[in-house]
Amino acid sequence: MADTDTGNVVRVGSASPGGLDAFFKISERGSTPRIEIVAGLTTWLTMAYILVVNPAILSSVPDSTGQSLPFDQLVAVTALAAGVLCLAMGLFTNYPFAMAAGLGLNAFVAFTLVAAAGLTWEQAMGVIVIEGLVIAALVLTGLREMVMNAIPMDLKRAIGIGIGLFIAFIGLVDAGIVVHPEAGVPIVTLKSDLTTLPILTFVIGFAITATLVARKIKGGLLIGIIATTVVASIINAIADTAVFPPGVATWPDRVADVPDLGLIGNFSFDLFSGETIAFATALALIISVMLSDFFDTMGTVIGVGGEAGLLTKEGQLPGIKRVLLVDSLGAALGGATSSSSNTTYIESAAGVSDGGRTGLTAVTVGVLFLLAMFFAPLPGIVPTQATAPVLVIVGYFMMSVVREIDWKDPGIGIPILLTMIVMPFTFSITNGVGAGFLSYTVIQLLRGKGGEVHWLLYVVSAIFLWYFVEGLVPLG
Repeated sequence: MADTDTGNVVRVGSASPGGLDAFFKISERGSTPRIEIVAGLTTWLTMAYILVVNPAILSSVPDSTGQSLPFDQLVAVTALAAGVLCLAMGLFTNYPFAMAAGLGLNAFVAFTLVAAAGLTWEQAMGVIVIEGLVIAALVLTGLREMVMNAIPMDLKRAIGIGIGLFIAFIGLVDAGIVVHPEAGVPIVTLKSDLTTLPILTFVIGFAITATLVARKIKGGLLIGIIATTVVASIINAIADTAVFPPGVATWPDRVADVPDLGLIGNFSFDLFSGETIAFATALALIISVMLSDFFDTMGTVIGVGGEAGLLTKEGQLPGIKRVLLVDSLGAALGGATSSSSNTTYIESAAGVSDGGRTGLTAVTVGVLFLLAMFFAPLPGIVPTQATAPVLVIVGYFMMSVVREIDWKDPGIGIPILLTMIVMPFTFSITNGVGAGFLSYTVIQLLRGKGGEVHWLLYVVSAIFLWYFVEGLVPLG
């Protein structure tokens, strides 16, 4: 019979196992502790790149006061938040889902909240705390499903696709391949000199990482980062002058250190004061990041759960409310630790493919992330040319959903296109989400299908209309 709360399949008449097996119901799901631990290691290897990429993105943008977040502290809080949340996911839900700072969501924080909207880092992280708590409230009240039903599926997919394009674009900018010319025409272009050593490092790194991914090597992204860093270190050592900034592509004085957790609690809710941005802008920003976080998780847990054979005949994940609650609180914890919104990772599928079926897989990932806190000096040697290939390839992963979109109806296809292209073109996830939602609502109204638009989408579209008309966030 089925345990509807946790999704465990109980074998009637079987002897009850003890200890670890009994707690995680490992045998009942056809697994063993060894398989679960190995699966956890596999998952961690596929997502450990976030320990480098997340700090690289968040530390790259100073806020309106000139404050930048320290790279080493970001490594520590990224590992801490991921570790705690993976433990929570494993122990509370008994599912093999791993969590960490979300790519795309961290780009939203850095380039939309801080760079475009002009928020301080404390205010930006406050936005993430709020959106996480709002989503948690929606989960507890059952309203999350209502919001899910309000937005057409293809428009939901377009959000992820647009973020993928945005991330890939950021990767090319970080690599130094794409630049903004001094004359301003065209708006972006290729760098005039592509023969520099940093560009060579990126090219080599991209070739290595893309090949590993194409060959489906487990941990290919992490291996690619390490290999490119080695290449950068060799280039830095044999060059006549320093090729990379001080401390980058050189072995650190120490490998292990006590983690600096000074960023914990570095958030503020004063963005609603109206001194930095208007109230409507604050609301639109929270809704935008909430939607980005909101729909990605639902697709991830259903997709990975299906691969693990944990779904019911109706395609539902038993006990999904627990999963969504941990995920939403993960967003709030990410903001509270300044590691950005944490979310459930699609890389969890790597561990599932290795046999992971229970929360012990997620617990293993969590323990490995907590151990990684003590090795924060190591990620600091990684150059942006080593993380840039990963961003481009992650963009590919997120873009792959485009094949599932039905382009036959221009009424949905045009808003999808706007959602996808406005994000990278304006360097703002908010602008892309707003353009897509607003255009969809207007087109449906004008073609006489306004009754098919959920009332909640009218509310969101009205907020975005105010957002654009007032010019509350620069679009350039």
